[in-house]
Amino acid sequence: MSSSSFRAPAGAAALFSADQKTRLGRLEALRSSHSAFLGRNARGIVSVRPSSSSPIQAVSTPETATKRSKVEIIKEKSNFIRYPLNEELLTEAPNVNESAVQLIKFHGSYQQYNREERGGRSYSFMLRTKNPSGKVPNQLYLTMDDLADEFGIGTLRLTTRQTFQLHGVLKQNLKTVMSSIIKNMGSTLGACGDLNRNVLAPAAPFVKKDYLFAQETADNIAALLSPQSGFYYDMWVDGEQFMTAEPPEVVKARNDNSHGTNFVDSPEPIYGTQFLPRKFKVAVTVPTDNSVDLLTNDIGVVVVSDENGEPQGFNLYVGGGMGRTHRMESTFARLAEPLGYVPKEGILYAVKAIVVTQREHGRRDDRKYSRMKYLISSWGIEKFKGVVEQYYGKKFEPSRDLPEWEFKSYLGWHEQGDGAWFCGLHVDSGRVGGIMKKTLRDVIEKYKIDVRITPNQNIVLCDIKTEWKRPITTVLAQAGLLQPEFVDPLNQTAMACPAFPLCPLAITEAERGIPSILKRVRAMFEKVGLEYDESVVIRVTGCPNGCARPYMAELGLVGDGPNSYQVWLGGTPNQTQIARSFMDKVKVHDLEKVLEPLFYHWKLERQTKESFGEFTTRMGFEKLRELIDTYKGGPQ
Repeated sequence: MSSSSFRAPAGAAALFSADQKTRLGRLEALRSSHSAFLGRNARGIVSVRPSSSSPIQAVSTPETATKRSKVEIIKEKSNFIRYPLNEELLTEAPNVNESAVQLIKFHGSYQQYNREERGGRSYSFMLRTKNPSGKVPNQLYLTMDDLADEFGIGTLRLTTRQTFQLHGVLKQNLKTVMSSIIKNMGSTLGACGDLNRNVLAPAAPFVKKDYLFAQETADNIAALLSPQSGFYYDMWVDGEQFMTAEPPEVVKARNDNSHGTNFVDSPEPIYGTQFLPRKFKVAVTVPTDNSVDLLTNDIGVVVVSDENGEPQGFNLYVGGGMGRTHRMESTFARLAEPLGYVPKEGILYAVKAIVVTQREHGRRDDRKYSRMKYLISSWGIEKFKGVVEQYYGKKFEPSRDLPEWEFKSYLGWHEQGDGAWFCGLHVDSGRVGGIMKKTLRDVIEKYKIDVRITPNQNIVLCDIKTEWKRPITTVLAQAGLLQPEFVDPLNQTAMACPAFPLCPLAITEAERGIPSILKRVRAMFEKVGLEYDESVVIRVTGCPNGCARPYMAELGLVGDGPNSYQVWLGGTPNQTQIARSFMDKVKVHDLEKVLEPLFYHWKLERQTKESFGEFTTRMGFEKLRELIDTYKGGPQ
């Protein structure tokens, strides 16, 4: 096939180079498919028919210009994320091979082993659920609680993307656990892998038009970008479908190909055989509510309402992302930036256009640079917007003005607006275990409560009657689930990733290390005279990948060696400013030498209502280092 086989969308000529217009890739024949395909990409349509003697040809990644990563080849040969995982699950080995390790991520699981054990590897699997807006039906919560005890390590973990993680599942139990989740109103499909991950939205169950609309939109985006080829149900429930009927607007938006977005007749009309270059993250919220860390996502969606509170459309932000690599300045954390405004009926088409732009132009040769933030950084926002508008079919309107953002934790008791209450409970690092786990289960089961998981690793109990408040508060407090006035303010905003012993990427401690770090910070506060109700947003990760979003914290500690952290300063309490790397290789036992002088001078020299992050930015790093070097030990 030659470049003459392609027909670019109208008006696209200036957007694509001659090299891009002639790119072709070679896709392996599908192992079980004999249907005709029309492969679609930004350059045009090419019609291909499989035969018994030749592989399917379709538009894909460059064949000659750049090489593709190993994972791209694995996806290509997998028959839509099936092979060789389907065969590997049947072997007696406790683990699966390298190709299956990559594929099982799309099913919502990572293969792990205990890195602290010596004399061999004890393999297990971590499962992550998919819960748009953090919604967890009562039946699913009870199922997850049971599975943690029977097949996991006896704990549940609430994640920074409003999902559960279940650790320690053995390979022979994977199908039992997966099928139990599916049959009890849950899913793990797409919780990991190179596709859209869990869609965030405020966890508060307010009966307000904008909140309800944000959560409905999150559900619809999650449905729009969910895989369609059936590999998940084939693997875990023998092809039986456990899906509720999708809203007609979702089906219509997915099937629409009026602007050349789809792989026609493919089992995956949006993703094709290759899915996306890397993970993709979306968050939806309402003005002022930045409980979702909006600007850290590939796409941020903000409801815009009229003066009567009726939702009219959305502001869109694009290009956020946290992951980076130590000592590689070409990798970086990045905030999303404004793209424009779309009316509410256009949101699914706009999101799809952004996803397709990343699908077609995101790098597939080096996974360190495959997130959409690198595409936007390379192109610039105006070129990116121009390409997205080709797929969207119209121009974006200017972004609407919005009020200042606030971080909202939703801890404590709140009225929902329908006569019922909800109760937000702080859970340190999202780890639910022991007496806390038993008590939560008892309450949720007794009162038939639905729950929601917050992006700050906490849990919200929903739809509580007024007469239930006192007995629920009492029994929760006895298990250590306290009202926010009894939880240290440092703990309320702190986050940590799991890190050791199971995460294969961890360089040092995070979840196990943060309790003592927070106690030491509190002791420093007391020493320099800071009040108890004053706080700093602290986030700790065991590696630079940024799962707990440390680059948005006022004080981020990023593992860069054994018992050693890179210190990041300058984020803000409302998560709207990215931090910067301040100091490398700070040993955990030396944190006081670095932090105490900073806290001391923050107390003495801050401006009115100036947060710690704002103070460190205003002072500048050179001045901060001088303050550390000349510090004499604080107040006597």
